[in-house]
Amino acid sequence: MDPAELDETPLPSELPRAYALRMAEAKHAAVAPRHPGKLVLAADSVVVVGRRILPKAEREEEARACLALLSGRRHRVLGGIAVGVDGKVRMRLVETVVRFKRLEASEIDAYIQAGDWRGKAGGYAIQGSAAAFVAFISGSYSNVVGLPLFETAQLLKSLR
Repeated sequence: MDPAELDETPLPSELPRAYALRMAEAKHAAVAPRHPGKLVLAADSVVVVGRRILPKAEREEEARACLALLSGRRHRVLGGIAVGVDGKVRMRLVETVVRFKRLEASEIDAYIQAGDWRGKAGGYAIQGSAAAFVAFISGSYSNVVGLPLFETAQLLKSLR
């Protein structure tokens, strides 16, 4: 793993789909020159409510705000993927729809205490105890975890 270390601030008026693809492409562009001749895979996950991009929660207040916003609502998880070698790059955007049950304050408190939210888009990690919040999912589960595996495999196959 070789982190890109980019500013991940959305551009003014940038729409979520464009943002997710831009981040994946920028991460690939930042890392690929450090690994000439090697296959580089870059990805970014974005949690979206309407047109609002939720942060990768770093502080408890951010995580609480995200969970309160997601409570009882549908949201989208957009996964941008960029794979390439020797200047040949393929990109893909994957969209998954998730609906959370209505969360009680005690559930949010317990989740915050567990700490699974740190650094996670939208303040949650579906592969942990937040799975109990998911009432509905349509699309790629692995996309919500962080890397849409089926779509990534298809991109890798297309590079042959």
